[in-house]
Order: sequence, then C-alpha cells, then structure tokens
Amino acid sequence: DTETGVCTQQMEEGLDTGPVHLSQTHAIGPRETGGSLHDALMTLSATVAVDTLDGLEGRVPTPQDEAEATHCGKIAKQDGVIAWSDEAVAIDRRVRAMTPWPGGQAAWGDGMLKLRSVRPAAGEGTPGTILSVDPLIVACGTGAVELVTVQAPGRKPVSGRDFANGAHLVVGGAL
Repeated sequence: DTETGVCTQQMEEGLDTGPVHLSQTHAIGPRETGGSLHDALMTLSATVAVDTLDGLEGRVPTPQDEAEATHCGKIAKQDGVIAWSDEAVAIDRRVRAMTPWPGGQAAWGDGMLKLRSVRPAAGEGTPGTILSVDPLIVACGTGAVELVTVQAPGRKPVSGRDFANGAHLVVGGAL
C-alpha cells in the first residue's frame, strides 16, 4: 500500500462497523517501517481525535461501505520469515513491515538470521546465493537485496559486511 490512515467512528456492536466521523490519510514512505508507521499514526490519531471532538456537534457521521472493508489478522513471529525465492521488493517490504516485531528472519545454519535492515540492490542469481560480501548482497527470486544490518542468534546486530567477514561468507556461496 502507498497510504494508510486513521479515523474516528461511532461505536456499534460489530468490530469497526460504525459510521465514520473524521478520517485522515498518511502516505507510507519508501523506507517506512512498522515501527515508524506506528509512531506517525499515533501522532496523527491524537490530532484526529481532538479535531473530531472539536467539531462533533452538528457533524453527521458517514456510513462505511462494507464492500471496501479490509481486516488484518494478528501478526505472528512466523510472519517475519522470508524466502529468498521471493522478489527483492517483496522481501524489503516484509522486513520493513515486520520491524521492529517480529522482525525479518531468514534461515541460516541451525537457526534464524534476523534481518534488521535490508534494501533492494542490483544483481541476479540463484535465490539465496551471495553476490557480494562488501556490501552483503543476496540474490532473490527476482533481483537482489543488500543485507544492511543483521543479527546472528545470540549476537549483537552488525553490518552485513561485518557479518559476512565474521561468518567467512564468500561470493557464490549460499546464505
């Protein structure tokens, strides 16, 4: 999605079914994360709440169009797991959406490598193949991603380059 937003609505028995008093959109930035979006919407929510209360008298809420309704399930830790066979853009979006929790993750050795920050990069190859170690770039189903910041199990977050050096990764190897 390119935008999201917040609204105030009249309460009804159903979940998010009441008519809307006021709504405001927020453009989702190209490097926005779930955490930064949360903070932006929190601030926007306060503004919309005050504006709603200021103009509540005399305002007639707008009924919602059920055909336009969408629902989001609870996010689970497994939702952050990526597959190198996915498109680079999709991997970037998933990692950003799941940051800070549950965070992006990829299978590595006997555990999971936390992907703290990634971004699409130039390159092609067999998904999961290391295309570069400085910076650390991994091939995806379409395109490639740079692993900007990662965290190995039981370790502190480090740059992709530092991780590649410490793990003795080589170009052409698999992640």
